[in-house]
Amino acid sequence: MQRIIVIFGPPGAGKGTQAKFLSDKFNIPQISTGDILREAVKKGTSLGAQAQSYMSRGALVPDEVMVGIVEERIKDKDCSNGFILDGFPRTIAQTEKLEKLLQKRGTPLTQVINLKISDKEIIKRLTSRRVCRSCNAIYNLLVNPPKVKGKCDVCGGELYQRDDDKEEVVKKRLKIYADETTPVLNFYSKRKLLKELDGSRSINEVQGAVLAIFQLLLTQ
Repeated sequence: MQRIIVIFGPPGAGKGTQAKFLSDKFNIPQISTGDILREAVKKGTSLGAQAQSYMSRGALVPDEVMVGIVEERIKDKDCSNGFILDGFPRTIAQTEKLEKLLQKRGTPLTQVINLKISDKEIIKRLTSRRVCRSCNAIYNLLVNPPKVKGKCDVCGGELYQRDDDKEEVVKKRLKIYADETTPVLNFYSKRKLLKELDGSRSINEVQGAVLAIFQLLLTQ
């Protein structure tokens, strides 16, 4: 039976880390719409140019763009045994489209995991994040700083702060998140698909809680 999981949470809550953990452990793909969009921006595609104008301002990329990305991605062969959605859906419109996509596949959504964390902690986490221009390795100046200031440990590339990690943009992203995605959580809660976890705990503690949920699903 396919397992289709949504990892939910505000920007910087660690949903990408947890999605990758499950992906590696159970060999099902992590579908990160954020990663797909940033790759398009880096390559200079038309989709990337369109998305960049929204992402640099901390605004949501339009629903039709996001839904199209996900629809194409889940057609790939590696999604035949299930997948983990990271950063999607973000709005009620996206949620309803996802329902229809999964109905067409005959594979209903299995579980939604929401990582809860305060705005104050999110701002501290995201404004401390740095990314390598060359290999995209991610660092945090508070908990995972590079050995040499401004240089990537992996390839020696330059580290930079993404526009969407600057404080004023982070605050705007969090407001948009609250306005747009609270109804999505309510949608899944009413369908008894929602599990909420404390995302402010250590990575290992959150991993343990996420793993327990996933292992329970495997027995059902």
